[in-house]
Amino acid sequence: MTSAGAPERSGTTRGGGTLYRGDLGMWSWVAHRITGVLTFFFLFTHVLDTALVRVSPNAYDAVIETYKNPVVNLFEVGLVGAVLYHALNGIRVMLVDFWEKGAKYQRVMLWTVLAIWVVVMIPGFYFMMERTISELVGGH
Repeated sequence: MTSAGAPERSGTTRGGGTLYRGDLGMWSWVAHRITGVLTFFFLFTHVLDTALVRVSPNAYDAVIETYKNPVVNLFEVGLVGAVLYHALNGIRVMLVDFWEKGAKYQRVMLWTVLAIWVVVMIPGFYFMMERTISELVGGH
C-alpha cells in the first residue's frame, strides 16, 4: 500500500509498461481531450467573430474574408476531423460506461470508431479541399 492507503499497482503491466502507458486506451483518452478542447476554442472564436457583425459589419466582413484562405481551409478540415472523432468516441465512451458489455468490447468499438472516422474523412477531405486545390493549381 502507498502512504495514502491506496493499493500499489504492481501487477497491472502490459507489454513492459504500466496500465495504459502508451496503450491504445490512453491515446484515445488523450485524443478525446484534445479534440474537446479544440472544439471548445473553435466555438469560442466563432461566437466572437459572429458577434462582430453587431459591433461593426465592415470588421465582420474583413474577418470572414481572411477565412477564405487555403491554410484556414485546411484548419477547417482539421476541425471537422476533430469534431467527428470527438462525437464518435463520445458515443463509444457512453457505451463503455452504460452498456454492461461495453468494457469487454471497448477495443473493438475504438477500432470501429477509427474506421468510421477514416471512411467519412476521406470524402470529406476531398469535398472540403476541392475548391481550394482547384484555385491553387489554376482551375475554375
